[in-house]
Order: sequence, then structure tokens, then C-alpha cells
Amino acid sequence: MLIIGCDFHPGFQQVAIFDNRTGEIQERRLPHREEAEQFYHSLSGPVRVGMEACGHYPWFERLLEELGFELWLGDAAAVRASVVRKQKTDRRDAEHLLHLLLENRFPKIWVPSLEVRDVRQLLVHRHKQVQARTRTKNQLQAMALSQGVQKKWQLWTKLGRAELEQLPLLRYAAERRQRLLEALDGLEAELVELNRRVEEEVRKRPEAMRLRTHPGVGPVTALAMVLTLGPAERLHPAKMWAATSD
Repeated sequence: MLIIGCDFHPGFQQVAIFDNRTGEIQERRLPHREEAEQFYHSLSGPVRVGMEACGHYPWFERLLEELGFELWLGDAAAVRASVVRKQKTDRRDAEHLLHLLLENRFPKIWVPSLEVRDVRQLLVHRHKQVQARTRTKNQLQAMALSQGVQKKWQLWTKLGRAELEQLPLLRYAAERRQRLLEALDGLEAELVELNRRVEEEVRKRPEAMRLRTHPGVGPVTALAMVLTLGPAERLHPAKMWAATSD
């Protein structure tokens, strides 16, 4: 097996490589993504790569997954805490990661799959669009209040919408009202589609479906909980679930 300590940066990698067949340790600097891809494609046999968890590696994770290599992500704080104080360099960081792997001291953490992280983006986008809808509604409410119309939630009924559209406004205020109403209609239509896709993702996950049987738990809450907590077996005892969900 090849064991690799990888000091990963968005623009380059510094790697320390141990071959347990020969006992040899090599070092390489991979200054470009293309060179990194060529390097990993050139490797054969079982390969384990250890690196600090960071937010810049999805393409790298996909590459290793396609090649069938293991990727271990380490708790960055724990990795740094285990370093004997020396001047920090990329070379030393890679060597340190390699030694942690070889000495079975690597602080491996659970990381959700790329697919799970992608579905999280669905929830993030939906959340942002809900906020945008709220901001748009607040602006229209303020416009109605400025004309003496206070209908609160009833402003969004059919009759309330008609009254809002008929408010006697000056030219630019009327144009702004029109743009806000168009934006609101667009957001409402988009949220209908996003909610449909959330329901679709919930149906793919038995854990989320079970959560929905609890009173007050809707599809968004159920899906968010499943995607955040991950597999139940990684959190034991049950108190860890409570701590994670706080």
C-alpha cells in the first residue's frame, strides 16, 4: 500500500509518500491541478491519502473516488495540536500528516459524501429564496402601510393582492411595486419547485420518512436533520445526537 500525507492548498499540493513494499519515503510538490491528476493516475495498488479537512477539495475527492483510493480527512485542530513546535513549512506539514498515518494517530473525522453535500445545497438555496421572498413581502407591506392599508397576512390573499395592485401610487413607486410583485411571483414559483425536489429527496431516505411521522416535523426539517447528522452508528451514545443537533 502507498500511504500519502498531503498538505493541500487550492493552487498546489505537497505530498510525502510511503511505500510499505519498499519502506521508501519520497516527497513531491504538485504545483498544478493537472500535474496532481497525472500523479495520482500514475499510482497503482491500494492508496491511502491523509489531509486536513478544508473547503477546497471536492474535485480532489472525486478524483480519488474514481481511482478507488482512500481519502482520510483529519481534524485540522487536532493535527496542528500534535505538531512539535517547529517552523511551519509545506514540506513539514506533509511529513507530519504521513507520520500520523503511519503511527495510527491520524485524527480521522466523518465527512458526508459529495452527494449528501450536494443535496445540502438544495436546502441552502431554498433557505436563501425563502429569505428573499420575506424581504420582498416586507417591502410590499411597507408600501401598503404608506398608503394606509394594514392587512398583515391578508395582503397575500386574492383580495389583498388586488387591493395592493390598485393602490394609487406615483410613477416610480408604481414601477417598483410592479417589479416587486413580479419578483414575488417568480420566487413563489421557484419555491414550489424546490419544495417538490425536497419531497423527492425525502422519499429516497427511509430515515427522513420515519422522522416525518413525528408531529410537527415537515420535509425540510426531516431532510436537514438526516443530512446533518449522518449515519446513526457514528454517534453513540444517544447524548451525542442531542449535542450534535443543538
